[in-house]
Amino acid sequence: MKPRVCFVVSSPMTAEAFLAGHVRALAEHFEVHLVVNSAPSAITHPDLARATIHRARIERAISPLKDLVGLAQLFRIMRRERFSAVHSVTPKAGLLTAIAAFLARIPLRAHTYTGQVWATRHGAGRRLLKTLDAVIARLNTHLFVDSSTQRTFLREEGVLKAGQGLVLGQGSVCGVDAERFRPDPAARTLVRSELGISDTALVYLFVGRVTRDKGVLELASAFAALAREREDRFLVLVGPDEGHLAPRIRTACTGLEARLRFVEWSNAPERYMAAADVFCLPSHREGFGSTIIEAAAAGVPAIGSRIYGVIDAIEDGETGLLFERGDLAGLSMAMRRLADDRDARSAMGAAARERALRYFSKAEITSALVAFYTGKLISDTMTAPGAYAPKL
Repeated sequence: MKPRVCFVVSSPMTAEAFLAGHVRALAEHFEVHLVVNSAPSAITHPDLARATIHRARIERAISPLKDLVGLAQLFRIMRRERFSAVHSVTPKAGLLTAIAAFLARIPLRAHTYTGQVWATRHGAGRRLLKTLDAVIARLNTHLFVDSSTQRTFLREEGVLKAGQGLVLGQGSVCGVDAERFRPDPAARTLVRSELGISDTALVYLFVGRVTRDKGVLELASAFAALAREREDRFLVLVGPDEGHLAPRIRTACTGLEARLRFVEWSNAPERYMAAADVFCLPSHREGFGSTIIEAAAAGVPAIGSRIYGVIDAIEDGETGLLFERGDLAGLSMAMRRLADDRDARSAMGAAARERALRYFSKAEITSALVAFYTGKLISDTMTAPGAYAPKL
């Protein structure tokens, strides 16, 4: 009988974005399961069909009663299925999974840190959320981090101990699929036509959750200043408006609304990256910035905040430009530089693609994870349940 490996996430979007390739590769060696906060029918990615899907109530927002229900459901699933390993991704799934897997005496318990909500907070809220991340670290037997600089941050903050935190390859959760994310002139023309943007216009692109922490309000303000200088500049935002910020973005761009494009959701972000000239991620916090290397693989240079995670994804002055977090003038300067210098955009885009393919390929990251699990669950002799229990 093959060892059973179970991934736990809260959202189907997370599973499809980060785990599909891992599930496909691990299914060659293990019986793979996936726990997610949705009905199995909501999981449509063909690679995820290789996993047995379970449903548990794991919601992103804090809700004590709902979280207790989710914890009980996770515990029952783990006791019933007797997994060899459980691996969680994202904070809420990480906390509930850590507790349930520890109580169910799952031998190998792993979590991947993908950024800290508390990194930009202060006071009691920061202390509470940081403590919960430390609980996740304490209850798990193995810890992954999706960038080297995030690992350094977690160690400095005392969440991880010295020596803890495995980074797969050079970073990211799943790497970038270079066949999917690539320069595509046909897609560029088609998407621009769909959006009503000419082939010669300059397009700034943001892909991700539209929230304050992603810096989209600063992006809108910086874009407005530049767009008033020339009529051939557009801003495209692709992703769910979780912060309900579209009205504020339009207000920041008063008189320029015709050059804003909102795409609420797309399961093909590569099409928009192929259509872009400059990718923008002015985030206040980020575990790594996977969208940056996706844009890079499409040959698009990026502008990003000089924060942990993002600085792993952008080589300043070579594959894109960095600016100090929250510095509107610095963001505007970077956006203007790449708008005005076509040769620099082209050179940085080419360098970005070469770096993405060399250091962050999907094949390399997935191979590293497969090697970890085959080493722990196949090469090594598994001990009895509870043998990996942490020292509490």
